[in-house]
Amino acid sequence: MVKKTCCLKPLVSFEDIKFPICWKDQFSREAPLVVEIGFGMGEVLLRNAQSFPENNYIGIEQHWERIYKTLQSVTRVNDSLKARVLVENIKILKIDARFALEAFFNERSISSIYCLFPCPWPKKGHIKHRLFSSAFLKLLNSRLVDKGDVRIVTDFYPYLEWVGEQIEDTGFKLDHRPIKPQFQTKFEKKWVAEGQEEFFEYHLQKVKHQSQPVPQVEEMKIYKINSFDFKKFDFVDVKSEVSVILKEKVYDELQKKAMLRLIVSEKNLTQPLWVNIIKKDDCWSIKKGEGQIFFPTPGIAKAIELIYLAAKNTTV
Repeated sequence: MVKKTCCLKPLVSFEDIKFPICWKDQFSREAPLVVEIGFGMGEVLLRNAQSFPENNYIGIEQHWERIYKTLQSVTRVNDSLKARVLVENIKILKIDARFALEAFFNERSISSIYCLFPCPWPKKGHIKHRLFSSAFLKLLNSRLVDKGDVRIVTDFYPYLEWVGEQIEDTGFKLDHRPIKPQFQTKFEKKWVAEGQEEFFEYHLQKVKHQSQPVPQVEEMKIYKINSFDFKKFDFVDVKSEVSVILKEKVYDELQKKAMLRLIVSEKNLTQPLWVNIIKKDDCWSIKKGEGQIFFPTPGIAKAIELIYLAAKNTTV
């Protein structure tokens, strides 16, 4: 018998998902939402879910290895003979936190948000990559219920100072204090072993709402042209606020079908995209390829439009 390594049930599938996500349906119940940004190996996420079963916990992480180990931990707990209550109040999103908070949550829908040891990006030239900017704090504010809170813990005092500089006009009341090691995460244990005995905590309480509606889903148009010559097709990569890079193009003469593989980057998201140019009846259609999962963002819509314009130019 093959031993089960992990259950994928906590992992949110983006296939056919609608924005914003209906979390009541995902959890099969309505309960306060608590979000952990960058949950690492899932130690705190799992511990909180067990300790506070009345809440629904959503973990956001981008690294597959960390997600896999967290799924293993959840499975191990649920498979244990000592498990009296199954851990079913965890959902995991593999996505950039900025995009997730913007697209997947309604305004005033999250009770609490916490982030333990975010990457401090200590080099001066990398500060622009830091997560808790003024713009991001305003986004968090919009997604929190009234009087909701954000907890940020860092090992790097300059990062604490930087976050403090971002607070103005974000709708939060700020409190900070030094704390002792208490989370027992992989990274905390590493710093303690290196001699660090104190960490720094920010507690942000929402006092004024900052409205930021969920962006609308873009319509994926199908473009049509009367003729198309693949040999003349030339696409110039676009590198701007929305970047569209052509990575591969193939053409099937028998099927009269071109397939183009693109990388689309915008704001807080980079996505692969296949666009097809197919002859049907007396015209050619330019549209998204079937059987792929992506978020219908303005960048994706723009990429398909750019391919249409390039294809149209082959008839000139």
